[in-house]
Amino acid sequence: MQTPVSKVKPTVLILCTGNSCRSHLAEGILRAVAGDLLNVESAGSNPAGYVHPLAIRVMGEIGIDISAHHSKHMNEFLVRPVETVITVCGNADQACPIFPGQASRHHWGFDDPAHATGTEEDRLVVFRRVRDEIRRVFGAYADGRRDQCKAA
Repeated sequence: MQTPVSKVKPTVLILCTGNSCRSHLAEGILRAVAGDLLNVESAGSNPAGYVHPLAIRVMGEIGIDISAHHSKHMNEFLVRPVETVITVCGNADQACPIFPGQASRHHWGFDDPAHATGTEEDRLVVFRRVRDEIRRVFGAYADGRRDQCKAA
């Protein structure tokens, strides 16, 4: 009797500069829609050391809890196999190294909601807009990955 071979989920690493907003929004969304297919992580080229409270709040509004996420440096992933790297800001795209096992790289830039100004409600509007943009793009990416798995 043969033992079934366990298939390791490929790692998708989402990078931005501070790893405090955009990359965590994308990580939470992609993990929610494709965590059964992919190991999803995020990191930054210059991590802020925290996850922005408004990012946590707007993700909670759509039923995704990222309150346990923490800010990480991209160098932590240089010793781990990473199949796909997705940068969500221009600075991270320019600073992005090649990771072990990396097969593909994408750059999908989004505004940084951490730079939003005004009242808390004004800033929440920006966080929600960026969250929803990320949700559309990463949802489509997840659908494409799911289609690839079905075709294989």
